[in-house]
Amino acid sequence: MLSQESLRQIDREIAKYPPGRRQSAIMSALRIAQVEKGWLPKEVIEFVADYLGMPPIAAYEVATFYNMYDLRPVGRHKITVCTNLPCALSGGVYAAEYLKKKLGIDFDETTPDGKFTLKEGECMGACGDAPVLLHNNHRMCGFMTTEKIDQLLAELERQ
Repeated sequence: MLSQESLRQIDREIAKYPPGRRQSAIMSALRIAQVEKGWLPKEVIEFVADYLGMPPIAAYEVATFYNMYDLRPVGRHKITVCTNLPCALSGGVYAAEYLKKKLGIDFDETTPDGKFTLKEGECMGACGDAPVLLHNNHRMCGFMTTEKIDQLLAELERQ
């Protein structure tokens, strides 16, 4: 279900925990699986749970609680906008509305060409850099003015 390379990465994560605590690597294992597959279908979540020796429902609990896990296919570029209060007060809502208009989609939607998915996110721990966007769960973008959003979208279009 997962490549040998992904399994090696998961094994490295498991090794960080005491013997008998494989389940502690669930968040990392789901992230690794999502990077390989692009999202987390039910079968992949169940495979990861089995690999870690835990009930599938426990893996589903993690996958559905955190917004960095995608339970449906997403565009090549997932943009998550922080709209928690500090970001909202510092332009996060405006940035979200600008992105919706620019991309022609709402939260939890993907552009027809499959390039962009827009998500609403919880606090990303960078309130001082508001408004904050997260690209594909790995790249934090702060102080996102309309000009910087336009630059980011142009850069991502070229990829």
